[in-house]
Amino acid sequence: MKVLIVLGSPNSETGDLGQVALDRLKYCLDIFESKDNCIICTGGFGEHFNTAPLPHADYAVKYLKEKGLSAENFLECALSANTVEDAVVSKKIVLNHNLNSVVVITSDYHVERVKLIFDEILGFDQIEYVGVTHDISDSEKKKLLEHEKKAINAILSKGLYY
Repeated sequence: MKVLIVLGSPNSETGDLGQVALDRLKYCLDIFESKDNCIICTGGFGEHFNTAPLPHADYAVKYLKEKGLSAENFLECALSANTVEDAVVSKKIVLNHNLNSVVVITSDYHVERVKLIFDEILGFDQIEYVGVTHDISDSEKKKLLEHEKKAINAILSKGLYY
């Protein structure tokens, strides 16, 4: 059994999912192969991604259920505030269910940092990473890549704290 971990991203203050979140969730639906697989949606609250009444992961689960998945397809949500917490909380959930094969779904610009974080924290042999592409402007992508470069350099120079 594989666990598909869909990393959270911004939603509106009323809980409407942003395009990045929708792209990641659509990819999850595309690769969800059987009832033997399960899903963890990540994301709690944070000024930079969710100030809505419910955790981001709740909106993600709701979307996937509206697209035909059922409650049995989900493990607990990882109510996290950042990528490091995504990994820490997801690991606890995966281990509680005696699983160790995961597919982490994020964005193409984010996958390098996600791999650094999840490889260290999860330490599983069977981790796949998927970087979903988004229809965003070159200037927005450049801004995101610059942010990722700074975050990766901080991890490489200071290590991870969790």
